Amino acid sequence: MPEIALNILDVAENSVRAGASLVEITVAVDEGEDTLSVTIADDGCGMTDEQIRQVTDPFFTTRTTRKVGLGVPFFKQAAELTGGSFSIDSAVGKGTTTRAVFRLRSIDRMPLGDISGVIHTLVTFHPDMDFLYRYGYNDKSFTMDTRQFREILQGVPLNAPDVSDYIAEYLKENKNETDGGVEI
Repeated sequence: MPEIALNILDVAENSVRAGASLVEITVAVDEGEDTLSVTIADDGCGMTDEQIRQVTDPFFTTRTTRKVGLGVPFFKQAAELTGGSFSIDSAVGKGTTTRAVFRLRSIDRMPLGDISGVIHTLVTFHPDMDFLYRYGYNDKSFTMDTRQFREILQGVPLNAPDVSDYIAEYLKENKNETDGGVEI
């Protein structure tokens, strides 16, 4: 995948298929530590120890529609190629947490890409799920929690056109305010 945001989308879609009701996505850039960290945690069905051992094998998938699962192996490889790290923690019935740390200044690090667009896509394509998104850049950060939007909207769906447009603009504006619009 040409950008980290697409890896995030792929792993978050795994959370959807795992029956999660809440997916927490955290993207944190720390220039002083030379890291770009991504954490995706869900409250889905979780994985067995055997599934955890196999999940980074491209020829392992729980899907019946195809025989390969490349998303997680590519995400792991992308992080490790930069000198970073990758881990998955999971418990059956409790959920899964995936964490990738990229060396920010590595020549092998792909760009973050359109993270605001990915979060917007997840929220609007899965309007009945909740997403807690945190974005941090050095000492600045912002959070978007769909549960707060639901409380304010009182039954108006998150994928209603005006709401969807607002969410897209909210994500872009807050990201730009947090990181000054730099390309990561």
